[in-house]
Amino acid sequence: MLLYVLESHGSSPGRQGFLMAVNLPGEMAGSIGGGIMEHKFIELAKETLRNKAATLSIRTQYHDKKVTHNQSGMICSGDQTILQYCVQPSDAQSVQAIVNCLKKGDTGLLTLSLSGIQFSTDLLPETDYEFTIRSEQDWRYQERIGFTNHLFIVGGGHCALALSRIMSTMDFCIHVYDNRPDLHTMQLNDVAHDKTVVDDYAQLNNMIPSGNHQYVVVMTFGYRTDDQAIRALFDKSFRYFGVLGSQTKINTLFAGYRAEGITEEKLNRIHAPIGLPIHSQAPEEIAVSIAAQIIQVKNKPE
Repeated sequence: MLLYVLESHGSSPGRQGFLMAVNLPGEMAGSIGGGIMEHKFIELAKETLRNKAATLSIRTQYHDKKVTHNQSGMICSGDQTILQYCVQPSDAQSVQAIVNCLKKGDTGLLTLSLSGIQFSTDLLPETDYEFTIRSEQDWRYQERIGFTNHLFIVGGGHCALALSRIMSTMDFCIHVYDNRPDLHTMQLNDVAHDKTVVDDYAQLNNMIPSGNHQYVVVMTFGYRTDDQAIRALFDKSFRYFGVLGSQTKINTLFAGYRAEGITEEKLNRIHAPIGLPIHSQAPEEIAVSIAAQIIQVKNKPE
């Protein structure tokens, strides 16, 4: 059973595009907002599957105890419209196409309607989501599927592995670069969408494009290679550009750049030292601090 938030308003915990899958034994993945409402829909999904009842329904849930109908059981305000759809054998081809698209880091268009699940890579909409409904028999939901944001990690060591694992749970296509062909942590990284061994970090100038959805983290194994990577990317424009290192190392790097005439405007675009100040030490803690800062920048109103 597919549970999908088709529309949401206000402070609804389930935002448009949230989804989860539930099977008859109760195994599940994803979320439609959590809490008592999600529990209720999970039980409803299992009951529907068990009784082989209607394959599709659309329900609006109001997060307000004062409403007289369709209360979600939550009091956070707002509302969300949830599709309950029993996935059919005829949907298998579309589902596999979505899986293949995500594995390759490509983008496509998901359409949910009375006809089931359709997926296409031919024509993409200008908006990420679109939902229209006249009745339960006349509605359509469309969503751009794929990775909007790209995270480029320069350096494939322990911190890069930890950061890749955290960011892989979010809407980021992950690219990792290193100049060591037999690096163990690069081999262990099974969540990055692509891993590239470079001869020289100066090559990054031609490998990492500018863009408002591009996030770059430099965390190579040494001062010299950090410097190479930074210089290769100085003239690029990213949503986020951060460099891992102690304050002493960053001061030394930046002092050299200032002596060469690099403008403060360029230097101020770099988050360095990288991450939120939570006194992180272990690679996993460092990864949490960096991920939090990236999310902070991503979600900041433009």
